Amino acid sequence: MNSIGRRMLLVLGATVILAACGGVGVVDEPTVGSSEETVEDGQMGEPVEPDAGDGPSGVNQLDDLDPEVDPGAATDEVIRVDVPSALSDRRSDAFPDPLIDPAEILSGGPPPDGIPPVDEPMFVDIATADAYLTDREPVVELEINGDARAYPVQILMWHEIVNDVVGDEPVAVTYCPLCNSAVSFKRTVQGRLNSFGTSGSLYNSALVMYDRASESLWTHFDGKAVVGYLTGEELELIASSLVSWAEFKEAHPEGQVLDRERTGHRRNYGTNPYRGYDDPDSSTYFPVSGDERARAKQRVVGVTVDETSKAWSLDIVGGSEPAVTADSVGDTDIVIFFNPGQASGVDTGAIGEGRDVGTVKVFLPVLGDRELTFEASAEGFRDAETGSTWSIFGEAIEGELVGSELDEVPHLDTFWFAWSSYRPGSEAVL
Repeated sequence: MNSIGRRMLLVLGATVILAACGGVGVVDEPTVGSSEETVEDGQMGEPVEPDAGDGPSGVNQLDDLDPEVDPGAATDEVIRVDVPSALSDRRSDAFPDPLIDPAEILSGGPPPDGIPPVDEPMFVDIATADAYLTDREPVVELEINGDARAYPVQILMWHEIVNDVVGDEPVAVTYCPLCNSAVSFKRTVQGRLNSFGTSGSLYNSALVMYDRASESLWTHFDGKAVVGYLTGEELELIASSLVSWAEFKEAHPEGQVLDRERTGHRRNYGTNPYRGYDDPDSSTYFPVSGDERARAKQRVVGVTVDETSKAWSLDIVGGSEPAVTADSVGDTDIVIFFNPGQASGVDTGAIGEGRDVGTVKVFLPVLGDRELTFEASAEGFRDAETGSTWSIFGEAIEGELVGSELDEVPHLDTFWFAWSSYRPGSEAVL
């Protein structure tokens, strides 16, 4: 692509993101996360940072700055420590060497928190949400300590981050429309409560977050602090995934659903500002470094186990019927369940009307000391050893093993460009 074409794509991408930022009006003013001035020299789709400084190596410790604070007591509020903000100054000598080239962090258009996170999430029951969610609509499903919650993509599309507490665990539920990935993390960093906002920047066309304790920059895709005081720190991943609304409400009839009426903002919830983005033959809005073994927007299922990564094309593990794929990642055997019936959130203008991309879940095919072999069935998924029937959530719902649950393996439903950019050299079944 020539420079003019590239520039047009960058402008188009920034325009679409700004549309997602603005919606149809905001109840309150967007909160800019930095206590400093935001970077002003970056243009839309252009690098927003000069060369980084030669900071110390290793991970900085928040306790070194504020030893008076008991980390275990910091459970109700996020404490901003006195360090330079990577939102406005990425050259500070207080920072360790960056993990990525800061020149590859591009402005997406909005300022920090211009796409506003949901910091005080409110929830409704299944019956209330069922009035406006269609069965095929995608939601992010997260369950911790028996607390099951759904975060509809129709809300995440406009906010990208929800800072929540689920099952007494502080978490950040994140969603990046441009790379079609939903990732959830524990948001306790170095024993202290933290929360996350949108930086307004992108790396490899994916969300870059910032934390509100140090205002370091973090990549959404893998939860790593890549620029700033906490560079080198990594968030703990929590298994969560995109499922259809029908699947969630059947599995979790007492579950809670993020309320779209009490986000603190007004948006066109239910509509997709990235209409037509889910086209395997279309280009990304921003430059990426992924390889060319597959089309940039080929949907894949990606798994990382003990630093070994592998991806499978959705065309191979999915289809128009339930399907099972048994494989391994390194020395670890896994099983992939696929169930049709989930709409793409970034296809048509109405999220619930997107093309059917199905739901994927990944599990360890063992129960105690027993290895299990699975096949798809009309009722769901069945193990050959006992004939028990299992749901898409890895729970035995009929048969000898009823009530048993498989251990879930965290995975990503995403586009190939994103997976191959963040997992270069990954093994792939395409």
